[in-house]
Amino acid sequence: MSDDALSYLSATEAAALVRDGSLSPVDLVTNALERIEEVNPTLNCFCFTYPEEALAQAQAAERALAAGDQVGPLHGVPIAIKDLTPTKGKTTTFGSYAYRDWVPNYDALVVQRLRAAGAIMVGKTTTPEFAFSSLTDSPLWGITRNPWNPAHTPGGSSGGSAAAVVAGCVPLAEGSDAGGSVRIPASHSGCVGLKPSSGRIPFEFLPTQYDYMCCHGPLARTVADAALFLDLCQGPDERDLNSLAPALAVDVPPPDDVRGLRLALSIDLGYYRIDPDVEANTRAAADALAQAGAEIEPVELGWSREFNDAWWAYWGVFGATHFGHHLERWREQMHPSVVASIEEARGMSAVDLMRTETLYTEAWNALRPILERCDALLCPTESIPAPPVDYDELGSMGDDAEGRHLSMDMTMQFNALKLPAMSVPSGFSSEGLPTGLQVVGRRFDDLTVLRIGAALERVRPWRQHRPAL
Repeated sequence: MSDDALSYLSATEAAALVRDGSLSPVDLVTNALERIEEVNPTLNCFCFTYPEEALAQAQAAERALAAGDQVGPLHGVPIAIKDLTPTKGKTTTFGSYAYRDWVPNYDALVVQRLRAAGAIMVGKTTTPEFAFSSLTDSPLWGITRNPWNPAHTPGGSSGGSAAAVVAGCVPLAEGSDAGGSVRIPASHSGCVGLKPSSGRIPFEFLPTQYDYMCCHGPLARTVADAALFLDLCQGPDERDLNSLAPALAVDVPPPDDVRGLRLALSIDLGYYRIDPDVEANTRAAADALAQAGAEIEPVELGWSREFNDAWWAYWGVFGATHFGHHLERWREQMHPSVVASIEEARGMSAVDLMRTETLYTEAWNALRPILERCDALLCPTESIPAPPVDYDELGSMGDDAEGRHLSMDMTMQFNALKLPAMSVPSGFSSEGLPTGLQVVGRRFDDLTVLRIGAALERVRPWRQHRPAL
C-alpha cells in the first residue's frame, strides 16, 4: 500500500526532504510506483511505467547523496511525461495507433532539463490522439477518468498528467498546451496548470518552427512547484526559433502579495454561457484577491465566438498538415473527431486561414487597453465543471437560444494571443467536481501570473482537498 503522506507531498517539499536526508529517493519512487498500481486500473492515467529503470535511478540518486555529490533541485523526485513529448528509448505514441511503435532516439529539451535537475521519470501519461481533444479519450489507450469522479473526464489533452498529480502518483507532471491542454485538465481535475508565454520553454520537436501555439507546462499541486518547473525548463535554445531570451529570474516560491495590483475580471469573456457554480467560485476567488489587497475591475471584452471558430480552423489545419498523411493507412483506427477535423481542414483556403490572424488582431486590440491599465485578467478556465467521459465535445460548440456560446474551453484565446496563463483551483461544484480560475498575464509577464496564483493559494488553500481513491 502506498503512503498518503508521501503521495501528496509537493515536488519542492519532496526534493527538500531528499536533500536533507529525511527521505530516501528509493522510498519516494517506490511509493509513486505503488500508487500508480493502485489507481491506474480505475483512472487510466499512465500508458507506460518504468519501474525497474526508475528504481535503479532512485538507488543511484541515494548513492550520490551518500557521497556528498552536488545534486539538482528535483534530485530523486518522481515525475511523469506526457505521451506526446519525445523520450529517448521510450515509445511515444501521441495516443494514436499510427505511432504505437515509434521509439524516439532523443529526449525533448524539456525532458533533458528535468532529468538534469535530478527528476526521475516513472512513466508516460495518456493523451488523446495527437492531443486533439479537451477530453482524454485515445483510440489506442482508451478513456482516462477524473480522480474526483471516474464517470467524468479529467479534461485534456494533458488529462493523464493532471489525473496522475491529483491522484497522488507523482507531485509534478509535464503537459503541453496549444489551446488549453494544460489549463483545461488542471481546472477539471483540481490542480495547478501553467501555460507560460509562448517561447518561454522551448518546444523544438515539431515539424515546423513557425508555430507559436504549442507550449510545455506543468501540472502541479502548488504554485511553487509550477514556478520551479518554469525555472528549470525555461531559457532560449537555437532549436526553437520562438524561444525567448533572456531567461526569467523566477523565485521559488513566488511572492504572494497582490497589494497594489489592478486585476480585470471577466466572467464570460463576453459570450460564453457559464455554469452557476463556476461563476460563483470565480467571483469568490476574485473577492479573496480583493481582500488580499488587489483592486478588481469588471471589464467587457467585446469578443465573440468568432475567436473560437478562428482557433479551431487553425488547429484543424495544423492537424491536417502534420498528421493528415496517416488517414490513408490508419483511418479506421483513428478517432472520428480527428478524421472529421482533418477532412474539414483540407477544404480550407489559404485566404480563410490567413483571416484567422485578422480576427486574433481584432481580439488583441480589444484586450490590449485593458492590460495596459490592469496587471492581469481573471476569468474562468472552463465554463462548466468536468463533464461525463462521453461528453460530445464538438457537438457542444454551438450557441444556446440566447446566443451564449456552449463550448466549455475558455483557454485557446490566450494561446492565439501568446499570453501567459495559469489555472488554479477556485472551488468545487455542487456535485463535488473542481473548478478553476484562469489568471492571464500581460505579454511576457509570467511572474505576475505566478504571484497572483500564489496569493490565491495563500488565502484560499486547496491542498487539504483530496479525492477519495
